[in-house]
Amino acid sequence: MPEKVALKMEHITKRFPGVLALDDVCLRVQKGEVHALLGENGAGKSTLMKILAGAYVKDEGEIEVFGERAELGSPKAAEDLGIAIIYQELNLVSTLSVAENIYMGRLLMKNKFKVDWDKMYQEAEVLLKDLEVDVSPYAQIKSLGVAQQQMVEIAKALAINAKLIIMDEPSAPLTERETKNLFRMVRKLKENGVSIIYISHRLEEVKEICDRATIMRDGQTITEVEVADVTIDEIIKYMVGRELKDKFPRIEKNIGEEVFRVEHLNAGKKVVDVNFSIRAGEVLCVGGLVGAGRTETARAIFGMDPMAEGNIYVDGKQYKIKSPKDAIAAGIGFVTEDRKEEGLVLKLSVGKNITLAALDDFNRGFHLNLSQEKDTIKSYVEKLNIKTPSVEQLVGNLSGGNQQKVVLAKWMLSQCRVLIFDEPTRGIDVGAKIEVYNIINALAKEGKAILVITSEIPELLGICDRAIVMARGSIHGEMSCEEATQERIMTFATATESVADTAEKGQ
Repeated sequence: MPEKVALKMEHITKRFPGVLALDDVCLRVQKGEVHALLGENGAGKSTLMKILAGAYVKDEGEIEVFGERAELGSPKAAEDLGIAIIYQELNLVSTLSVAENIYMGRLLMKNKFKVDWDKMYQEAEVLLKDLEVDVSPYAQIKSLGVAQQQMVEIAKALAINAKLIIMDEPSAPLTERETKNLFRMVRKLKENGVSIIYISHRLEEVKEICDRATIMRDGQTITEVEVADVTIDEIIKYMVGRELKDKFPRIEKNIGEEVFRVEHLNAGKKVVDVNFSIRAGEVLCVGGLVGAGRTETARAIFGMDPMAEGNIYVDGKQYKIKSPKDAIAAGIGFVTEDRKEEGLVLKLSVGKNITLAALDDFNRGFHLNLSQEKDTIKSYVEKLNIKTPSVEQLVGNLSGGNQQKVVLAKWMLSQCRVLIFDEPTRGIDVGAKIEVYNIINALAKEGKAILVITSEIPELLGICDRAIVMARGSIHGEMSCEEATQERIMTFATATESVADTAEKGQ
């Protein structure tokens, strides 16, 4: 007996002004399977899923949902057919309760005028118990962690009796333990006959959790594969159209004198007596578990969060940094973890974002040299291979990998001596990752001091010249690239004594 097809999308085409986003794309998902949708940033995955979720309207093609022809002209139309989407940026209202978020737009009513609050909270509690989520339906969303909020999104999907759930990079913000819990939930949904479309750049996870995969490139369907029958390297080759032999490219460079030093940095409860230095041309990576204080350290250095005490030196000169403006003046740039909220102005163009931190370079008295600015923008778009129909395109319309390259262009143009990268490859595909690594290498070769915060141990091992590991707000270990191993990093990440504690005991 043939398997029941949950979804067929045939010959889907979607055009935007100046861009053919989808070109004759096909996707088929079986009932009760976890189906990976893979491709580089800009391959068309999000556009295809927004059509399925009713956020976009297709220009051409046909869609069948559980054997019935469907016209998905709105999110409500998709919802009525049992389709739910969990976006990478979770779609919850932080000041409302868990139950209110689960039933938002579909409040349970006693009558035409009165909400049945008791029934709504009771049913929300049943949903959460079925998901084995230890969260009160009365809790405000802002009091929950990211993993718990994600489970609330899944509960929202089940509340509409969703039979097809789209998950867009669901594990990106999660710890290893939280990811295992997510996978447990995915398997449970699968057992209950729910179909899941799983979008992820973490191919190891795809191999673990997915049954089949559709791979896209440049707005087209490249192939459909059984996940068990292909290797990760084969998947990558389909995604990028070529074999990537070196996932962590290295170049020859000269590591020079010290450029950057941080002494006795303390900030809030998560940064405790942090000390380190970086030399010219050196890539110093910072490892550690979620909550170790790595991002908080970077934010304090850049003046985004107040520093209780500490000394910061650039090229031997001490700087008092109380704001990002002070940090930029000292020659420090910061590629933040959250590029959309803190790294970019989404309502501005690609070009305006690139020159945002270096406008003084184009200042000519009472006006900007617009011709020089335009030429500079063009050169950086070409240098970094930023895929955009125009430099006037809103940066919010670009794919994640291209948005990240715009952030990088901004700081490269600013000519900073020190560059801090916080999770620079999170949420971008393998091809874009290699481009980011090449940019980091090029900056290091120019003699910049580079600090990279990363939660991915293979990435740390692949790009660092030296590594430090943080835990509970302090540095617990330091090692050269040659000394660094996954086991040593995890040992330091879970250690109870910091480097400073150990040194003090040895005195």
